[in-house]
Order: sequence, then C-alpha cells, then structure tokens
Amino acid sequence: MLLDAFEREHPGVELRIGLERAMSRIGKKPVPVPSGVTPTVSDRTVKMKGPKGELSFTLPEELKVEKTDAGIEVTPIGDSKRARAMWGMSRTQIANLIQGVTQGYSHTLEIQGVGFRASMKGKDQLQMQIGFSHDILHTIPAGVDVKVGGAKQEIITVSGIDKQAVGQVAAEIRSYRPPEPYQGKGVRYQGEYVFRKEGKKK
Repeated sequence: MLLDAFEREHPGVELRIGLERAMSRIGKKPVPVPSGVTPTVSDRTVKMKGPKGELSFTLPEELKVEKTDAGIEVTPIGDSKRARAMWGMSRTQIANLIQGVTQGYSHTLEIQGVGFRASMKGKDQLQMQIGFSHDILHTIPAGVDVKVGGAKQEIITVSGIDKQAVGQVAAEIRSYRPPEPYQGKGVRYQGEYVFRKEGKKK
C-alpha cells in the first residue's frame, strides 16, 4: 500500500527508478576501437580485423548494434528480460573480439607429479604422460596454439585470439587429470590454489 501511494504521488520518480533498473551498467558503455583495428558492422554481426587476425560475433535478435564516433554501441530492442540479460554479455563479447585481434589470450598449465610430462606430437596433438597406463593424446583445434616448456616438460601454454576456444582447450587438458587434494598431482592452472587434505595416519 505504501508503494502504491508513493507511485501515485511521485510517478516521475518511480519511472526514473524503473529506467535505471533496466539499464545495464556494462552494456550502455560504447566499446572503444583502438588504432590498428578495423571494425565492420553488418546487421547484427560485428567483425574485427587486427594485427593478430579476424574475429566475428553475431548478436541475439533482441539487440541492435551500430558503429559511432565513440566506438561500437549495443542497445536492446524493447524491454524484455532476455534483451536486458543479453545486453551486457554482448557488449563484453565485442570487447573480447578487440582484445583477441590485438593482444590475444593465453592460459598456462602446470603438470605436477613424478614422471609426469608433456610433449607435442606433430603440430596438432598434445601428448601427456600423467600417471595412466597409456599416454593421453589431445587434438588441438585450428586457431589455437599449444607449446610445451619447462625443465621437465611440465609447462603447457595455450594461446590464440578466440577467448572461448583458448579457455575450452585449456579446460579440456586440465580435465584429463585435475589436481588431487592429497599430493597435488595432476594438471592445474598456473597459480591455481588446490585445497589440500591430510592423508590417513597409520
């Protein structure tokens, strides 16, 4: 009842609050385009071409995109819940395109365990010896680069311009043997904290 009375006495205030709730703090910011990057906007598809390559992203149909002097601007079509949900995400995806074609993305993994190591078998296969009776072979998709280094061949670096693809490959490599909590053996992200447990005492 108090809310209804407030809305009757202050309709403008209620409307302003509603608009502020509908605005996405991330989505409403234009994505600046740095020098060296060529953006192309066609309907709902955004393409970015830079020093490291070319990437594209197609926005959901609830959004529209345009190129302005401030950069790439994304705005929702209507006030649906899905449009508001996709707004900030789509703006972030476009920003990721720019970082991908200018700086790229990388994940570094560490293999821990006695005799555990990795090597490249050809250009598109990662071979790992991580405590199983057989070697693990992982095929590297196009657009992703994997390198093995370290004194014991225990460092794996996954890099590329597509953030999703780089993250997916790194996660798949880690999933073959995630670090176990007793001795910490397995594959982990560099700098990852592994919760350790105390083993059974005799």
